This record gives sequence, C-alpha cells and structure tokens, in this order.
Amino acid sequence: MTERRTFVLVDGENLDATLGSAVLGRRPLPEERPRWERVTTYLEEQWGQPVTGLFFLNASNGNLPTGFVQALLAMEYRPVPLSGRADEKVVDIGILRTLEALRERGDADVVLGSHDADFAEAIHALLPDRRVGVLGFREFTSTQLAIEGVEHFDLEYDVRAFNAELPRVRIIPLEEFDPTYFLR
Repeated sequence: MTERRTFVLVDGENLDATLGSAVLGRRPLPEERPRWERVTTYLEEQWGQPVTGLFFLNASNGNLPTGFVQALLAMEYRPVPLSGRADEKVVDIGILRTLEALRERGDADVVLGSHDADFAEAIHALLPDRRVGVLGFREFTSTQLAIEGVEHFDLEYDVRAFNAELPRVRIIPLEEFDPTYFLR
C-alpha cells in the first residue's frame, strides 16, 4: 500500500501576478516573494502527511529561469516547465491535466496554489474522496473556489510564507481583532 500524501500544485504565474499587481502594485523584490519551503512544511504539519510540491512554469519562450529552478529543486519542489502555442494557457492546462490524473489516485490529497476560477470544476470533482485545499491570498481567490469541503490557506496569514508584512487590507473577524496592531 502506498503512503498517503499531499500534492501541492502551484500556479506560479497566477500567484506572482496577484502579488505584484494586486498586493504590491509593482514587481516584487526577491525578499517579498513567498518562501515556498514554508508551504510544504506548513501543509505537512496541518495534514500530517508528506507533501510533494509541483511548481508549474510557463516556458513557452524557450527560456528556463535556471536560478529559480535550482532554488525550487533545493526546496524539494518539482519544477514543471511547460511550453505551448501563444494562444494556450500552458500552466492552466498542465494543472488541469494533473488534477484529472490525481482524481484517479486514491492515495493523494491536493492543495491548489492559485486564485483562478478556471480550476473550480476540477477541484470540485476531487471531493469528497480526499482532502482538498486552495492556497493564495483569500481576498483575491475566486468565489468559485469557495466550495464546501475545500480548506483555504492564506499564504501570508496562515502559512507565514513571507519574511515581511505585505501591504494588504483585509476584513478582520472580530475574534481575531487586535487593536494594538493598529496603535503601532
């Protein structure tokens, strides 16, 4: 019998674009990018099983970001550099195919790192046979991914994947409200 595991599928384009355009309003500096190893560590602690990180990259321009790929490998992620025609959303297609393949596996739980509604149907199809999660910035996650039975993990607030506090404005549940934060 195979050990149960979690696969985290990271839509790098989507998360990076959201971080840059919606959160920071500019291209993120290296120190403002998520520490991806914290994601796998966090998920291992939350779900109590090994995590395999798959990081999907668009390599349609024929270039592989060698430094970033080496960093992913050092963090024990599997880079998935895909290429295709200009009219193809290669990362989305790759993730959708992977989600479909995971439906056939009974030993795999899934966390999707994306805000994109394009994955809602495929995520829904994984339920109720396994644990399923969505990872990103809560306020930018498509409402179509708010599916009953799907756990949501905020990259900053839950996972603590950043070294610095991001300039985000979020709705604060009253039970989490700490007025001293605003008095600094």
